[in-house]
Amino acid sequence: MYDLIVIGGGPAGLTAAIYAIRKRLNVLMISRDLGGKTNYRLALPWIEEYQVIRGLETVARFRNELEYLDFARSMEKVEHIRRENSHFVVETKEGEDKSTRAIIIATGARQARLKVPGEEKYMMRGLCYSAISYAPLFIDRTTTVIGNADLALRSAAELALVARQVNLVGPPSYALESGLGKKLLNSEHVTIYQDYELVQVNGGKFAESVVIQSPNGELKEIPSDGAFIEMRLLPNSYMVEGLVNLDAQGRIIIDCQNRTSTPGIFAAGDVTNTTEQVLVAIGEGAKAALSAYEYLLPML
Repeated sequence: MYDLIVIGGGPAGLTAAIYAIRKRLNVLMISRDLGGKTNYRLALPWIEEYQVIRGLETVARFRNELEYLDFARSMEKVEHIRRENSHFVVETKEGEDKSTRAIIIATGARQARLKVPGEEKYMMRGLCYSAISYAPLFIDRTTTVIGNADLALRSAAELALVARQVNLVGPPSYALESGLGKKLLNSEHVTIYQDYELVQVNGGKFAESVVIQSPNGELKEIPSDGAFIEMRLLPNSYMVEGLVNLDAQGRIIIDCQNRTSTPGIFAAGDVTNTTEQVLVAIGEGAKAALSAYEYLLPML
């Protein structure tokens, strides 16, 4: 029986696991990899590594610390979590059940993909999924945001503060009726291609342009220094469906101490209804570990 199982090896999960180890808890981190989304870095022809703050250094320290602690990690996939009396059972793909008094879910979220030609080829080479993370790199540049909901509008608005030109591809008319939508319509730095769809990404070593299609089938190629696909995020919360409360997007609902609706289950990072940022996830992982420790203290 473990005191705590941390599910997920990204920024939130790594931080939570190390904090739990330092609290002398009997902890196990279960993940298919270490580092999560920090393993992916956007490459741009005009950017040097030192110009970007990604939280990688902090995450790398935790990852290095955990890599040699074989007893504290298991590289496998979690399929389901169930409650049994006063503890929980974690079921893995390999079929070995693991019992624990408390759990931290830090499984992150994945971006919905469009599966168009060039998307996979140029991913993280001029094309990526997080304008919020990389907007400061596009000062006086031309950018393109593809998306049809609030996430795309928010990304376009942030890029418009620094970029010379922002092309927003895909929003329907109702999305542009919001306060943010009206602001973008009135911005001299933003061109909106309403109801258009992305059909192809072109380039050489890096993505250089996107091909979009209008509702009537007209094709248009837009040059761009960088492009962002900002569709909805898909939280990896399937293993706790029916066990904790989720919001309409499937994200785990937490309070200010990272507690879920089920005592003994905590959550941190992109799988929750919080901001999707590496540095935020690191802090949330630490908070979740401290909250789990407080919960476990009477049992130790």
